[in-house]
Amino acid sequence: MHSFPRPRETHLHVERRALPGPCPACGAPELAAYRVLGEGGWWDVEKCRSCLHSVRRVPVPVLGAFRPLGSGS
Repeated sequence: MHSFPRPRETHLHVERRALPGPCPACGAPELAAYRVLGEGGWWDVEKCRSCLHSVRRVPVPVLGAFRPLGSGS
């Protein structure tokens, strides 16, 4: 049996890092970089917060920072 503490937060959130420049799709100065879970796994993305246009998507390791023993990595 696991004894993980119950989260105290009512909503989960991820920090978004503001990026300079306008969105190439709508021109809004609302670009941000953050990590998302989407189709195909976890991605580091750069998106417009106004129109949700993806400027860049880069896949991240399946297990994130976790490296299992014996994985060779």
